[in-house]
Amino acid sequence: MPTKIYCDSADIKVIKKYNKKKIVKGFTTNPSLMRKAGARDYRAYSKKIIKICKNKPISFEVFADDKKSMINQGIKINTWGKNVYVKVPVINSKNKFSGAVIKALNSKNIKLNITAVYTAQQTRKILKVINKKTKVIISIFAGRAGDTGKDPVPEFLKSLKLSKKFKNVEILWASVREPYNYLQAKQLGCHIVTVPPNLIEKIEKFGKSFNELTIETVNAFLIDSKKSKFNI
Repeated sequence: MPTKIYCDSADIKVIKKYNKKKIVKGFTTNPSLMRKAGARDYRAYSKKIIKICKNKPISFEVFADDKKSMINQGIKINTWGKNVYVKVPVINSKNKFSGAVIKALNSKNIKLNITAVYTAQQTRKILKVINKKTKVIISIFAGRAGDTGKDPVPEFLKSLKLSKKFKNVEILWASVREPYNYLQAKQLGCHIVTVPPNLIEKIEKFGKSFNELTIETVNAFLIDSKKSKFNI
């Protein structure tokens, strides 16, 4: 099964543009992206996004930090649209596993996207509290792990193996840093990769030969040196 590309953005203009692209199969947002996009009213802003992408999955994250409030927010978010996934962080800010939240929402057949996952151990804990019918995405943050000098690939391999028995579970490669990450996710067999808009543009241009890249690079250097009127 091919690895699906989801666009990681909460910008209305960006979502309008990328919703038209066949390569984009869904969208993911988070509170940081919502703030960056200028959202003031979380619910009203989310509804605007849903109006644009009615037929593609989209994730909206709870931002509460305690069990009861997270569950309440999740139930409310779920009512916004049939294509909505409720995004739940694997732990809260106090390092408490969100298992009870995941179980409560999952038992109500609410589609979930479990986010901020870094290890297969966390994947194992998630799989223990979910059913085998309601759709669940497990988002593993490859880029952020790589930023700290850690190799995320072994965690993906273990997580993919653990989730094989769950037909309703998809493993997502999150926090993409470069277009090549898409190919890495594809090679591993990840179900989804969530990509910032500027990198989707680059993925669309895949296929240039090394020779073409060499010529392009040399020409760029030549043009810039002429523009600068360099002399030696």
